[in-house]
Amino acid sequence: MAEKILVIDDDLETLRLVGLMLQKQGYHILTAASGEEGIQVALREQPDLILLDVMMPGLDGFEVTRRLRQNPETSSIPILIFTAKSQVEDKVEGYEAGADDYLTKPIHPAELIAHIKALLGRSRARREAALPRGYVLGLTAAKGGIGLSTLALNLGLACYQRSKSEVVLAELRLGEGIWAEMLSLHDDQALKALLSLPLHEITRATVDNQLLRTTLGVRLLLSPRQVEGYTPLFSGMGEKLVAITRHLATLASLIILDIGTPFLPGYIDILNQCDEVMVVTESQPFTLRLTRRLITDLERYGFGKSKIMSIVLNNRMRADLQYTITQVQDTLEHAVSATISPVPELAYHAALRSVPLLHIQPEGLYAQQIMQLASQYVERTRV
Repeated sequence: MAEKILVIDDDLETLRLVGLMLQKQGYHILTAASGEEGIQVALREQPDLILLDVMMPGLDGFEVTRRLRQNPETSSIPILIFTAKSQVEDKVEGYEAGADDYLTKPIHPAELIAHIKALLGRSRARREAALPRGYVLGLTAAKGGIGLSTLALNLGLACYQRSKSEVVLAELRLGEGIWAEMLSLHDDQALKALLSLPLHEITRATVDNQLLRTTLGVRLLLSPRQVEGYTPLFSGMGEKLVAITRHLATLASLIILDIGTPFLPGYIDILNQCDEVMVVTESQPFTLRLTRRLITDLERYGFGKSKIMSIVLNNRMRADLQYTITQVQDTLEHAVSATISPVPELAYHAALRSVPLLHIQPEGLYAQQIMQLASQYVERTRV
């Protein structure tokens, strides 16, 4: 939804020109031709920002600002005074009345737009800081191909079954999404759509709009599988992924992120958005050696100390081809929090039917292990 800007000015030509300029920037424009009317529109419409002239008959802009600040319903709306009154004492009066910014006419349109975007950005940040925040769990691995995405999806579904609270799952790996294919979902362009936006347009609302609500109870942020046409999206991708993650944290009680390997742009900054990082590995010597290096790197950034870092062993091969749990922990020099048993037959049938592995045999060993793991995270969301 476009942000609303209320322009209060008794000059109809100014209202028209400024309104057209802001509409071209994608904003929804409201207008008022007097201070009294402006206050009424502000109370009724609750705009995201007010652009206010000073020299108006009746209530001038300074008095309008004071009244808006005194009313609890409008006190937090950003106000930008935009006027021909350019004396220092005028600016001082404007700021003392409660204006957030003060610009004098004439001004280059680009400068006015820059000030408006800055004010709106700070306002959004304040509102979002006041929102309740869910528990963010990020899944990562030293290499691909060990079932991290499958584990993330089934863990999220298990958490929803345990809690019946809002759970959001997000694939953050552009061009590597598999959930849409696994579940026979057709629209997998959500992450690509968000990364196509300028950074300032990645808001809580735009992220929320891209979440797909499923019949499984959870909401998904899906990434496409194909890789062509992504080059333009790589510019600023790390910053954008961090912004997406930050907004996701306000949209559910539990958020599970499929982060993947350390090659993801903005990797450490994304992990720093998480309340807990789960490192997924398997019982193979090469993978374990790589995982040990990853754990060492993460420990340098404080994971495992100031932030929770858990290790999950996701076994997908028969036992005689795996390290024992003791060998695994000796190699990692770190305790394993949970072990998932191999279920190749169930995985085969889940793929044939396009249903989550968790639902193939709800009372089986795999489901029990995933549900037990889920219980830990559901409990943490209640702390």
